[in-house]
Amino acid sequence: MNFLESVRVSLRALLANKLRSILTMLGIIIGVSAVIAMVGIANGATAQITSQIQGLGSNLLIVSPGQANSGGVRGGTGSANTLTMNDLPKIEAAGSAVKAVAPSAGRNAQVVYGAGNTSTTVTGTTSEYAVIRSVSMERGRFLTQADVDQYSRVAVVGPTVVQNLMGSADADIVGKIIKLNNVPFQVIGVTASQGSSGFQNNDDMIFVPITTAQARLIGNKYVRQFFIEASSADMMQTAQDEVTIALRQAHKIQAGQPDDFSIMNQAEVLQTMQGVTQTMTMLLGGIAAISLLVGGIGIMNIMLVSVTERTREIGIRKAIGAKGRDILMQFLIEAVILSVLGGGIGIIFGWSGSKLIGRMLNMTASISVFSVLMAFAFSAGIGIVFGVFPARKAAGMDPIDALRYE
Repeated sequence: MNFLESVRVSLRALLANKLRSILTMLGIIIGVSAVIAMVGIANGATAQITSQIQGLGSNLLIVSPGQANSGGVRGGTGSANTLTMNDLPKIEAAGSAVKAVAPSAGRNAQVVYGAGNTSTTVTGTTSEYAVIRSVSMERGRFLTQADVDQYSRVAVVGPTVVQNLMGSADADIVGKIIKLNNVPFQVIGVTASQGSSGFQNNDDMIFVPITTAQARLIGNKYVRQFFIEASSADMMQTAQDEVTIALRQAHKIQAGQPDDFSIMNQAEVLQTMQGVTQTMTMLLGGIAAISLLVGGIGIMNIMLVSVTERTREIGIRKAIGAKGRDILMQFLIEAVILSVLGGGIGIIFGWSGSKLIGRMLNMTASISVFSVLMAFAFSAGIGIVFGVFPARKAAGMDPIDALRYE
């Protein structure tokens, strides 16, 4: 019996028991679907987290105050007040690896314009902030050094703030006077929409000169963060070392004493998060792959039942000249057909399921060709591996014993 004839006989045997064949494929369908969907969602989450971290800015270092210590209780990072505007020129002159520096000090404020009223984050900063954090303008302009030097009461607002105050993000608010905690500010610009980045919504923010913010809104001279852009990705560690040395000298920290500040390296955070998400991808893929093994066991079980039911048929075929390899080929082909068909259907369900879950989670599922090929190849391999034992059992039957089987 040639290969095509074996395929034809195998298909006829599977179609004779349609329901059993479908139920047998179900395990493979679920397994392949789960692998593709889980890996797709995990890859999508990885891409989203990477995008959010990169959205903080390029080649970014973030300097935060150290930990406060009160009554023997140590607070979290940023709980102390150890950074001031006096540190700004020291950081700018730290070394050649430091390209730009922008201080940041902010608080939540009540914003009022006419009948509009909203609460949002007001950030005091300088003109360098827009460059470092990749802030572009939809209308008007960003802050200038003159605004900072003159303690100007001007504000740059995000589109969400405009939406909340005026009912439409496209409303003309440039030139209007808004009140931040009852302090009047003139709107000089509206930022282009950036969406969320990390844990904050960049569209729901207001930027004012840091000098004005400290004098009019915050009431102190402390800086909550310094955003630093390194000259290149390769120089980030050098920039971090230079800033560390400069701040330790500015704060008169002796050798052996701990820093009273902390520096977050964007590259290190990105690398750590990518490592975590890759581990999660492998874990989710491994869990989903277990269902493929379960599906393979189901195929073997059904094929063993099929061999038992068709014992007399095997005996007759052997009696009229069929060889053991012909019987082996037929049952092995049946197992492979079940797994391959199940794998193909599983790919369709897995792709559709990952897209659906992605929409529900408000993220984009990323389905790679590798994960699809891996799942499909694994399902085909399962058909071969778990089909060999039943096929060998059928091929090794003695024709006389098979014909006597009731």
